[in-house]
Amino acid sequence: MAKKITFKQVKKSLQDAGSKFFRIIWCDNANIIRGKAVHVGMLAHYFEYGVGISAGQQGIPVMYDAVIPETGLGPVGEIRLVPDWSSLTRLPYAPGHARVMGNMVFNGNPWALCPRNFLTRMIEAARREGLEIKAAFENEFYLLRQTSEGIVSADSTVFASTQAMDINREVIDEIADALITQGIPVEQYYPESGPGQQEISMRYTDALRAADWQIAFRETVRAIAHRHNLTTSFLPKIFPDAAGSGCHIHLSLWRDGQNLLPDSEGICGLSPVARAFIAGILEHLPALMALTTPSVNSYRRIRPHSWSGAFRCWGLDNREAAVRVPSAPGLSSPSHFELKTVDASANPYLALGAVIAAGIDGIQRGLEPNNPVTQDPGYLPIEERTANGIDLLPQNLGEAIDHLKQNNILLNALNPQLSQAFLAVRQAEWQAMKDWELEAELKLLLEKY
Repeated sequence: MAKKITFKQVKKSLQDAGSKFFRIIWCDNANIIRGKAVHVGMLAHYFEYGVGISAGQQGIPVMYDAVIPETGLGPVGEIRLVPDWSSLTRLPYAPGHARVMGNMVFNGNPWALCPRNFLTRMIEAARREGLEIKAAFENEFYLLRQTSEGIVSADSTVFASTQAMDINREVIDEIADALITQGIPVEQYYPESGPGQQEISMRYTDALRAADWQIAFRETVRAIAHRHNLTTSFLPKIFPDAAGSGCHIHLSLWRDGQNLLPDSEGICGLSPVARAFIAGILEHLPALMALTTPSVNSYRRIRPHSWSGAFRCWGLDNREAAVRVPSAPGLSSPSHFELKTVDASANPYLALGAVIAAGIDGIQRGLEPNNPVTQDPGYLPIEERTANGIDLLPQNLGEAIDHLKQNNILLNALNPQLSQAFLAVRQAEWQAMKDWELEAELKLLLEKY
């Protein structure tokens, strides 16, 4: 059990960092990162019980700050946003400010609608199966410039262009330094396929910290880009004729310090437990997408032949499959797998928690995935796809929502209150934006995600 962090330790940490405010952060059902800042002089008053927020905050869609009645929430009700002091870090891009992740608490207990608590519950469910979940979020994003003619890309280069590295070196270096200062290890960086598109990958860690790091990553990239007079966006599809931005989730399963995935005798070098976990994800993927690709804009990215995971299938080193198993140089078996049908419009706590719930169901039912796919599934004849259980995934958010409404495994994992609020928020967004053109989506969503 982790040692409890004391008031004295937090006070000293804030003083040593020269902090004036600490921001208590939460992420809502529309995946908007929000926070309340407390002056360090008031630490004693807020250390234990945090700050108050309206229960209605979890019923707000991306379009406006008003509660959707169908969420079951409204103007009545107060929730405490209680700091998890183990996540406290100073913000190198905001001198004098620190950040701490908040847990939503009602009457002294975890609130049923808290996304962070949902992920914690799924981590515990995995632990009851003897599993520890390691994860990493792999973000793609665009660097953009505001001009008199509108938004344009920060450069016009191609994938892995060293010219793009030179053009954007200062901002990328500053982002990497800021992440490392916050204790987030940076693994790789390269310019992505789209003009001005970037990818910076973080090292894997335990599941809750991975989701916390995803919040910190988005905050850090946005803030530092702004300091360089740039706009950044993680929106899945910005330019109709350029690459979309995903946020792939990389996963591995552990027990007693041992990675359970590798099995040199197994299909694709994976153990039975790993294959069952993958089978669970694939089984529930049409419903999962309401949580992993939850924006109307998400489905502009998820198209065949675009490396976005548009088909329900898996394969070794197959970037068109929804689940890719990367080969591991120097190793006889893979060390992790990747879910590609994810983007950064997803609340990371809800997305990762739901993926874990799906994987656990696969293990509990002893599922085995269909044969791995060794080519682009989009080029297979429909008859062959059908025979091998390769489905084209939902084509819009409305379809994904309908799948989630019928998926009792995921609804029960979320719990009735959280599933009601989440579905109502996303249903309202779908109804509001389902007929919008890309230009209208960009006007609302570009700087929200």
